[in-house]
Amino acid sequence: MRLFKGSGVALITPFKNGEVDYERLTKLIDFHLYNETDALIIAGTTGEASTLSKDEKRRLYEFTTNYVDGRIPVIAGTGGNNTKDVIELSKFAESVGCDGLLIVTPYYNKTTQEGLVTHFTKVADQVNIPIIMYNVPSRTGLNMKPSTVKLLAEHPNITGIKEASGDITQITEIAKFCDENFYLYSGNDDHILPVLALGGKGVISVVANILPKDIHELCYAYFLGNIEKARQIQLAIFDFIRLLFIETNPIPVKAAMKLLGLDSGEVRLPLVNMTEKNRELLINEMKKLGLL
Repeated sequence: MRLFKGSGVALITPFKNGEVDYERLTKLIDFHLYNETDALIIAGTTGEASTLSKDEKRRLYEFTTNYVDGRIPVIAGTGGNNTKDVIELSKFAESVGCDGLLIVTPYYNKTTQEGLVTHFTKVADQVNIPIIMYNVPSRTGLNMKPSTVKLLAEHPNITGIKEASGDITQITEIAKFCDENFYLYSGNDDHILPVLALGGKGVISVVANILPKDIHELCYAYFLGNIEKARQIQLAIFDFIRLLFIETNPIPVKAAMKLLGLDSGEVRLPLVNMTEKNRELLINEMKKLGLL
């Protein structure tokens, strides 16, 4: 995989009449290619992966890699809480040309740290493309400890982590052993600059669905030494980021995209549309940013 630096968008999955809408998906991909997004992450949390069938995921992987045709890396979300299924999906994603895998820690099972090591090692032993681990305890109920990350980073196919614990102490501890072979990515849009300052290589971003160029520029301003520009972008979008999580992701981001004319399609049950009260808050903040 061409390990990406910068803004990897956690791409939404557009639905129409309950099905994945590939026409809308091509338009969204074109939008990101035009606006300098550095990588596409498909079938992740923001892509409503938990409601996608295995067949839908397979088609998403294949369609996206074929359409992108190598222009930027495509990273497939193949995580789950059944190791056998994760291996199966990961091998398929590799077979259709995905550049890498994003694999969340198993949820609900609440395995031990030893179980995490075994799970990720079993998957990594079965593929030949890089794996970015994904730690998001607020969604999974399980935190991957820095000592576990360090142990797994020794595997040649495990090349990075999307860290969304929100714990800056934990993130700093992980940053201590990251190098050119193991990348740290922010998993929270409000932590992009702090993670970059710790040596991170970028972000896997929700807000990049709406502000792709801004997130790319935030990262590259930092990489090129323009810390003040990066700081200004991070602070300017801070309140907007908070509102994108006022309801469960991706409800708000899909609502914001529709307001901008980026047809994001439906959310899939059990998610439902944003409340009118919160939608008004979102509209007001988007007006402040000059988006509406």
